[in-house]
Amino acid sequence: MNKNQKARKAKAGLLLIASPRFKNLSGPNRGTYGERKDAAVKDIKATMGFLDLVDPGIVYEREDAERAIDLFFKEKVDFIYAEFLSWSEDFAWIRFLRDCPEIPIIFCNVAKDRMSFETTLDEDDFVDYLCAGTLVGSLEGSGSIKRVPRKNVKTVMGTRGEITEKVRIFADAARVRTVLRHSNVGLMANMNEAMWSTYIDNYDLFTKLGPEIHYLPYSDYGAEIDNLTPEEVKAYADELTSRYKMMEDVEYDKFIGCVKATLAIKKMAEKNDIDCYVYNDIDQATFRTAGCRAGFYPGWFNENVSVLVPEADIGAGLITYILKLITGKNVNFIEPFHIEDDFGTFAGGHAGPNDHNDPAWQDNVIISRDVRFAKTSWKYAGAPFAWYRISPGMKTVAGLYEEDGRYKLITFLAESLSEKDTPQSAKKHLLATYSHTIFKPVVPVKQLWEQVLRIGATQHYGIVDGDCRDTLQDFAEMMNIEYFNID
Repeated sequence: MNKNQKARKAKAGLLLIASPRFKNLSGPNRGTYGERKDAAVKDIKATMGFLDLVDPGIVYEREDAERAIDLFFKEKVDFIYAEFLSWSEDFAWIRFLRDCPEIPIIFCNVAKDRMSFETTLDEDDFVDYLCAGTLVGSLEGSGSIKRVPRKNVKTVMGTRGEITEKVRIFADAARVRTVLRHSNVGLMANMNEAMWSTYIDNYDLFTKLGPEIHYLPYSDYGAEIDNLTPEEVKAYADELTSRYKMMEDVEYDKFIGCVKATLAIKKMAEKNDIDCYVYNDIDQATFRTAGCRAGFYPGWFNENVSVLVPEADIGAGLITYILKLITGKNVNFIEPFHIEDDFGTFAGGHAGPNDHNDPAWQDNVIISRDVRFAKTSWKYAGAPFAWYRISPGMKTVAGLYEEDGRYKLITFLAESLSEKDTPQSAKKHLLATYSHTIFKPVVPVKQLWEQVLRIGATQHYGIVDGDCRDTLQDFAEMMNIEYFNID
């Protein structure tokens, strides 16, 4: 999928409903109700610069609602922003709810700080009073949301500033929903037979979440390795060695073998238009084909707003991709290793390719031997990888899993500790062969994992800087995913 489509603004359809009965009512000094509503629309749109707006004009009549439906469908909006601008007859709203295709709607009621009038004895004040009756309209409209069988309507209330922030979050979730429906998952080349709990139904994946899955054969992988030119291999090898220190026990021919294995993955992703590359790096066919597992993370994935994950876990690949789409940041892939109760921490990380390209933390990376495979018989046994101490800071941790045909999403916050803040050791790199960090979760560590164990999960999670749980929650609601936020 084109990177510009993935990084674009969310596209919103404006559904602003007003009363035809009031439209021409006028005071002597401040204009008609209709003119005041036109001014209100300009003010609303001025708060939405983060959106690509599709505006059919104020909806007064049934025909206006029908025109809005046609326009929103034609323009393929990600979601609809709906607001009653005052009390209004509800015939247009009910028709819209009944006839509009399944598009997420955020139904907003905006509370003003205070009214612009003291009494309604003056005609201008009386028209202002009618204009201010948004609560009346919203209450009337709320009943029809429940009575007309329709999913994906979120109702919110707040000041204009509060509503704007809620819309921003909802918009990100709606954009991700749309992008997923046009994305491709590439699995190379079969499910992970060591971890059956990670299996998901591919038909459900397409029909319920959106992405289409493509199986990427090892024959193609081998051909891509063989077809690499010496120049492109040297260019990537030089890029890596110019950025990162290489440990003395790394054998250069095995480094080149890993460079080839990694570059071939990038080639496969490019040629197959893959947005979420799910690499089975513990399959025997991987080692027979490449002689090692890929250990680096080409910058192409970040440039293309795509992701690369190991161990053939499609669910974990999807949550990593979703975090990338929401934040645009570097996203890491982890499994929790162990708890140290004395410190209230857990260690987490993962072997294989992990996104080591965060420009602020390049000194956290060393090219190191993959010691887990150093004593095997494969051609490049002990080939190196980018050994990464994952960047410090508060992270959103999220996992996506399937259970009985439904999906569930688990989230929580945890601080990734820097080496100077790690109570176990002040050394930067603690766990050989694994990109890793030490986490201090916001929830006490035993309580956290006890809750996760009770919900039922697998061992794989995506992590990203900051707190994006609100967007994940809106996304889960849109996608009919059961959401668990552990806080």
